[in-house]
Amino acid sequence: MRLFEERDAAIVTGAGNGIGRAIAQALVREGVSTVFADLEAGTVQAAVREVQGERARGVAWVGDLADPAERERLLAQAHDALGSVTMLVHSASPPRLERDHLFAVDTATWERMRAVNLDAAFHLGRELARRMIAQRIAGRMLMLTSLHTDTPRNLVHYSTAKAATGMLVKEFAKGLGRFGIRVNALVPGAIAAGGFVARPELVRHIPLGRLGEAEDLAPMALAVLSNRTGGYVTGASIVVDGGLALTNWFDPPQFEDLG
Repeated sequence: MRLFEERDAAIVTGAGNGIGRAIAQALVREGVSTVFADLEAGTVQAAVREVQGERARGVAWVGDLADPAERERLLAQAHDALGSVTMLVHSASPPRLERDHLFAVDTATWERMRAVNLDAAFHLGRELARRMIAQRIAGRMLMLTSLHTDTPRNLVHYSTAKAATGMLVKEFAKGLGRFGIRVNALVPGAIAAGGFVARPELVRHIPLGRLGEAEDLAPMALAVLSNRTGGYVTGASIVVDGGLALTNWFDPPQFEDLG
């Protein structure tokens, strides 16, 4: 069964590595022309090269989605390259560092985490929705959130940005459903990709007994994005975590530097 239609085209942010890369490449292999958007030119161009010669095109785009002007440039260039965009996958997120706890995270880090996760999701999603409605496209959006939308992570900037993105998904899904536009969240667990390095002892908290890999997320993403398999799914947060969410594994943070 073909999952996607000939007219389908996608933007995937954070497509230079990790989960975004795996989803973007999976879309191309399913015949979907896809813009791979990322901050790092080398990694995103390499991601596109790996799927050259597949049934559809991969197009590299390099820019900083914390900048509103760059979001507009992405939309304009994606439409120039692909025509009508029918899908958005928002996976871009700044690195999270364990040292940036409640009392250590600075304003710039806080604002950048919000800007890339939440502000970019809102702006890209809303502007694409306008075009989808005007063109009567049954569009789809998939936002990458986190288990830490509900469980504190000891990284207040990261958890709150992801929690807000989770509510954005619900607001979009409720408001856009009447136009045939579906919006969902994909919720990864401990995924060994995109710079995430897990402590070995974390595995004992995962019922399936291993860390996840970016490729574990791609099949579920395709199923939800496809109107053939996920056509009655919207406003959902779909967890792919090996069962990690069944336990709260984080201890309270230690603030040694407070004296």
